[in-house]
Amino acid sequence: MKAIVIGILASLFFAVTFILNRAMELSGGSWLWSASLRFIFMVPFLCLIVIMKGKFVPLLQEMRKKPFFWIKWSFVGFVLFYAPITFAAAFGPGWLVAGTWQITIVAGVLLSPFFYEKKNTPGGTLLVRQKIPLVSLGTSVVILIGAALIQLQHAESLSGKILLFSVLPVVIAAFAYPLGNRRMLEQYGGRLDTFQRVLGMTLASLPFWLVLAAYGWWSDGLPTAGQTVQSFIVAVSSGIIATVLFFWATDMVRDHPQKLAAVEATQSGEVIFALLGEIILLSGVFPSILSFAGLMIIIAGMVLHTFASQQKPKEKTQSNLTA
Repeated sequence: MKAIVIGILASLFFAVTFILNRAMELSGGSWLWSASLRFIFMVPFLCLIVIMKGKFVPLLQEMRKKPFFWIKWSFVGFVLFYAPITFAAAFGPGWLVAGTWQITIVAGVLLSPFFYEKKNTPGGTLLVRQKIPLVSLGTSVVILIGAALIQLQHAESLSGKILLFSVLPVVIAAFAYPLGNRRMLEQYGGRLDTFQRVLGMTLASLPFWLVLAAYGWWSDGLPTAGQTVQSFIVAVSSGIIATVLFFWATDMVRDHPQKLAAVEATQSGEVIFALLGEIILLSGVFPSILSFAGLMIIIAGMVLHTFASQQKPKEKTQSNLTA
């Protein structure tokens, strides 16, 4: 239950991303700077925290052992996650991006067969390929239906271009984020703490962000003061607070696949917080009755996920070996 609460809190801070990215686009800011500045600003804060904890050198030692591993999965988990998100904000409203992002809940469940879990047997500990947990998949689909209902209120105003450039990139991001996070958890969960993993992935992906920033400078010039400040807020709120909270929550349940799926489902709270944020801060359209129904379904889905994650699997039942 603690991990669920932490996950919901993380979704609140993650929602800042969708609201401010849209605000920056509406004010004429380039998505290239919105994406790169977040991670550039994260580096000094995370370095300071990890150094103060006395864990900076051990992190560097681990990264030197498998540099390609860090670069590859940091690119998947951070670059292929955040660059498409900010790109999508240039073409669609925050509620659309946040709503489409909920696909990541189902994506996390569908990715289960790509990973292994430890299983104690009389002959020792074995690595068993995870299975798709049907209960988690079912409750995830419920949440996805709720997110879809929220978007139906605005569906008539969406053009084909908006759907292509604001939905497709988010779908890519929705699969990349849990894939990168879970791969890092599989390799370093229990060996590196949350701050070390976030800092390591940020440092490993930094060259890509610097290239993106250089291209932004060449194509659009330097960012405005307003965009710089808003990117800084996103870096602290979403990049540090939300990411650390979410990685912490997933780390707590990394050996319990169904609970991990429940924690990943808490990201559905982002669409609720993003919708409310746009109404309050960006004068967004007030939700219709259909949208309120969608919000209730999302909340119901999160509650179902929470109850399902608390159930203990029956022993000696092959069908209960879920992921």
